[in-house]
Amino acid sequence: MAANSDLVNGWEIVIGLETHAQLSTRSKIFSGAATEFGAAANTQACAVDIALPGVLPVANRGAVERAIRFGLAVNGGRAHRGNRRSVFARKNYFYPDLPKGYQISQYETPVVTGGEIVIVSPTRGELRVRLTRAHLEEDAGKSLHEDFHGMSGIDLNRAGTPLLEIVSEPDMRSAEEAVAYARALHGLVMWI
Repeated sequence: MAANSDLVNGWEIVIGLETHAQLSTRSKIFSGAATEFGAAANTQACAVDIALPGVLPVANRGAVERAIRFGLAVNGGRAHRGNRRSVFARKNYFYPDLPKGYQISQYETPVVTGGEIVIVSPTRGELRVRLTRAHLEEDAGKSLHEDFHGMSGIDLNRAGTPLLEIVSEPDMRSAEEAVAYARALHGLVMWI
């Protein structure tokens, strides 16, 4: 049973968040294509990013290292080494701006498991928001609507950009706690 302060009109507020952080690599997670922001549409997508026949992805070492740094930073001072074995898989779904028809992502064996982000709750004081996982994945492209009357365009520059998806446990009990978590997480990933 929730404490009375956790109930709003008879409902208990329970919040867990999934956050994507773009990693600061100069190339994509599985190709050597650039990740420079603001480039002309479709100038930073290569054969690997759009899965042309015969291409093979190769993991970006810098993306893996940044994910491991995050794992070290969220373990509260203990030497969190990440998983020694990490597995990528295809997550199949249709997006108009996902030319492969799948996203390369992690699930069963992510690069980081566990950890925590410490926040200050306005009602509960210091709060440790547990993390379930942080896993690497590639971003999709971008659908463009504003310059196309009655149609959509596709920009594949973002396709393959490395992301770290950070999943928290449902430890937050108010919008204010969720905002404090988002700010703490943002500050941490920017510092790393």
